[in-house]
Amino acid sequence: MNKREFVIHDLLSKIYQNHYPDWKLPTERELAKQYNVSRYTIHESIKKLKYMGLVKVVQGSGIFIGKNIQTSPLIYNSLTENPYSNIKSKVIELQKQPATPEDQQIFGITSSDEVWVYQRLRIVNYQTMQLELSRLPVILFPILTHTDAEHSIQSYVKKHKYTISHYLNTYEAIALNKEQAMLLQQKRKSPAMKISSRGILNNGIIFEISEIVAIDYKCTYLTAFNNEHHKRRNL
Repeated sequence: MNKREFVIHDLLSKIYQNHYPDWKLPTERELAKQYNVSRYTIHESIKKLKYMGLVKVVQGSGIFIGKNIQTSPLIYNSLTENPYSNIKSKVIELQKQPATPEDQQIFGITSSDEVWVYQRLRIVNYQTMQLELSRLPVILFPILTHTDAEHSIQSYVKKHKYTISHYLNTYEAIALNKEQAMLLQQKRKSPAMKISSRGILNNGIIFEISEIVAIDYKCTYLTAFNNEHHKRRNL
């Protein structure tokens, strides 16, 4: 872990420890002295925390901690630590397909319904980092364009006046197959993370299922200790 990563992780820890009861971080100068690093290292660390939505820098007033940081257990991952301006998508497939039996079960649709299927590459700072394959029910989204698939799907869903509630994610370590390696510009059998996800609206309807294959993936979670679960495992 380099100096900047250490500063970010330590500040995250202190934020969630309520180390700053006034919801304000020390100045960059004070932090540089505290961590014995350069002002530049502190500046870049704060910039990362800002991209994650954890702090807000107010010129002339200071660095303030967001009041809604406890709303999600996921603090950040390889994509959310970057601003949207640094993330690009390249769509390599977009088509309508008849709903499969699995689609019907997940989306609550019938065999006469269709689903949108799109595949895209996620490019961060000019490096291909993720391969995403997603399915959305046409009954919820009658029109899905190439441009829609190139941009934020969350924004696309909100544009249709739906409210996203949460995501159910499953993480699995895999080795890249030949096709995945070619698209991600990696060697076959290179390690990667597969993230299977279901997006759920506030009315309980699933609006999207996706499978993401990510390289150099990392994420930071805040996990509450479940005492009852701990007791059951010790039975």
